[in-house]
Amino acid sequence: MDNPNERCEIAAKDGSKAIGRPVLWAAGRVPAGGNRSYSGAAGLSSRAANGPRGLSLLWEGLGVHLSGAAIVEPNRRDFLYIMTGAVGAVGVGATVWPLVDQMNPDASTLALSSIEVDLGPIAEGQLIKVLFRGGPVFVRHRTKKEIDEAAKTPLAELKDPQKDADRVKKPEWLIVSGVCTHLGCVPLAHEGQYDGWKCPCHGSVYDTSGRIRQGPAPANLPVPDYVFLSDTKVRIG
Repeated sequence: MDNPNERCEIAAKDGSKAIGRPVLWAAGRVPAGGNRSYSGAAGLSSRAANGPRGLSLLWEGLGVHLSGAAIVEPNRRDFLYIMTGAVGAVGVGATVWPLVDQMNPDASTLALSSIEVDLGPIAEGQLIKVLFRGGPVFVRHRTKKEIDEAAKTPLAELKDPQKDADRVKKPEWLIVSGVCTHLGCVPLAHEGQYDGWKCPCHGSVYDTSGRIRQGPAPANLPVPDYVFLSDTKVRIG
């Protein structure tokens, strides 16, 4: 403006094309047909207090244009849209939850998530096969010879290198999965060149530590989680 003492006024022109497009004029320069009812800072504040449209006038008076379409007061239709969406979300949740919940294991399945094995009856050199979570697990009471042979095997000779000490918690007890890592067959004990296990299907051979030594199987027999509860009892799982 030419003079800082001049007051700014907002003039709103009549007519559909002029609504929502106020312009700023210096005092005394309002065109014919203009409206000088909102003048100065007080005029801006009072106009802004009249709601979203007044706020639009305020910002445009400061040189910032706000589209009238962007400022919309909430109405009953908006409320109905929100309530419809909320009810729909609750309905979907109520429908999906039973389907998700039924996939959780029941109490009988959870009870079988671990088993306890009595080691007392297993003589040295023997092994037993127990069922754990629907699959076989070998529990083998190894002899000193079997322990020594497994311990001295060079890792360079192994397809899936792993120390025997890393596969057992007590040297005399080996606990491994009874499922061949090739195609899921059950290997036969005390078979093969290393007196460990041999798969009757495709000839995979494991040693007395359950490590793959020959054949197509890509990995050692897995070791399940287990803990010794005493010298004669172990819990698997």
